[in-house]
Amino acid sequence: MAGLAAAFGSGAMTNSIMDLALSDVILAAGTNTTEAHPVVAHRIQEAVNRGARLIVIDPRPTALARRAHLWLQARPGSNVALLGAIARVIIEEGLADLNFIAERTENFEDFRESLLRPLPGGFSLAEAERLSGVPAGLIREAAQLYGQTRRGSIVYAMGVTQHSRGTDGVLALANLALLTGNLGRPGCGVFPLRGQNNVQGACDSGTLPDFLPGYRPAPGHPGLTLVEMNQAAREGRLKGMWIMGENPALSDPDSAEARRGLENLEFLVVSDLFLTETAVLADVVLPAASFAEKDGTFTNTERRVQLIRQVVLPPGQARTDLEAVAGVMLRLGMSPPGGPAEVFGELAAEAPILAGISHRRLGSIDGAAGLQWPCPAPDHPGTPILHREEFTRGKGRFHPLTIWPSAGQPDNDFPLTLTTGRNLYQYHTRSLSRRSELSGTMGEPYLEISPELAAAHRLSQGQAVRLVSRRGSIVTPVRIIERMPPNVVFMPFHYAEAAANLLTGEALDPASKMPELKVTAVRLECIIGSD
Repeated sequence: MAGLAAAFGSGAMTNSIMDLALSDVILAAGTNTTEAHPVVAHRIQEAVNRGARLIVIDPRPTALARRAHLWLQARPGSNVALLGAIARVIIEEGLADLNFIAERTENFEDFRESLLRPLPGGFSLAEAERLSGVPAGLIREAAQLYGQTRRGSIVYAMGVTQHSRGTDGVLALANLALLTGNLGRPGCGVFPLRGQNNVQGACDSGTLPDFLPGYRPAPGHPGLTLVEMNQAAREGRLKGMWIMGENPALSDPDSAEARRGLENLEFLVVSDLFLTETAVLADVVLPAASFAEKDGTFTNTERRVQLIRQVVLPPGQARTDLEAVAGVMLRLGMSPPGGPAEVFGELAAEAPILAGISHRRLGSIDGAAGLQWPCPAPDHPGTPILHREEFTRGKGRFHPLTIWPSAGQPDNDFPLTLTTGRNLYQYHTRSLSRRSELSGTMGEPYLEISPELAAAHRLSQGQAVRLVSRRGSIVTPVRIIERMPPNVVFMPFHYAEAAANLLTGEALDPASKMPELKVTAVRLECIIGSD
């Protein structure tokens, strides 16, 4: 959000997911869409089947990379260098949309000059190849494909954002869209893919520490982000927490330190469906209701507000989050809120982008269709495409680029780079998916390594190794993957038995405070006698 809001005035997805099927060129950066966002991947594949060209930036040979016309197998942490070089080629080869730039953008000259800095740190093809490992010819071809199209889309996810300079990666992608005028029309735009369902709705509602509902800046000092809260807990500055539906003991970076912060709290409340690794540490556990056991709304990654209705009653003592909050408010002597419809009405009154949406209106239309914000009035149809005539901030703003090294740089002691992510058959920390009938599929932790790395360590398929970082170590079996980069290893973060986040660090992006989960320096240690 920090990057897109600075460039466009809004941090949200610009178009509907369906628009991807209309694209002629799709640039997918840092997203294993097929496994992490299968519905979005289906639309991308529709476009490819129709003849669209697909450019994938990813270090791993994912299913999406295998379908790509151009696979830019960039080293983790090199996104800005690679994207800046693509932008420079677009400018030098006369592919920029100069009319769009003149009429609808600002700060182009500062951006252009940043691309022409002398080495080191410049954005020449040679420098981009050196830093990213992607051949200069492929970088130029990608620039020509995206630069020449009038219907180009950019899709990205945590492979771009979860870096110590992730905001710069988002700004680099926004610059490409502004540079080519691929905004405000069907079949183009910028598509940030959220990490969990209703992340968009949570942000819209004001759960970000520096924004009120509807993205109005919060007055005074902003609150703390997730990692900052845990740091404050370890230092004794934060005394109590109420955690709803999150499992930071497993999902936070440097999870041993995260656990220490939770244990240092004077009082911890956890609301969840199951007794997670975090709930075990709590002083009080409040059994929560699932999505199917309550009324309310979800807002998905394309800004679409959808109504959900209770279909079964919560079991036992489980209550909805709203009922739990209302119960605490009563005991604090406060007036409790009304039901879900009344609470949404209050939200809509505070957030102009939602002013025309209500439970009653959502209930009168096809529930799955919902309404896309901004929807400022009860008779407004919603907004499938943002920035048609002007940007939320008036003009789109280019941002100069600078290449910064990742915080988790490898060295002689830790020569490999660990990058983390997800797989199709598990979800987040497996609080739910481990209980599914599919849990036997990819139900155990694993580490993906290249054949070259396996040969260097004399490892065979399934052999257990110890993976060590500057923060800790875990033991996990290996999977030898063809076309995996020799000095990069990958591990999904789902598994408590071998928790990848025991290894990751707490370096934060200075703008978004996102932790760097995609670049961690590690080494392999063979376990004597393992199969």
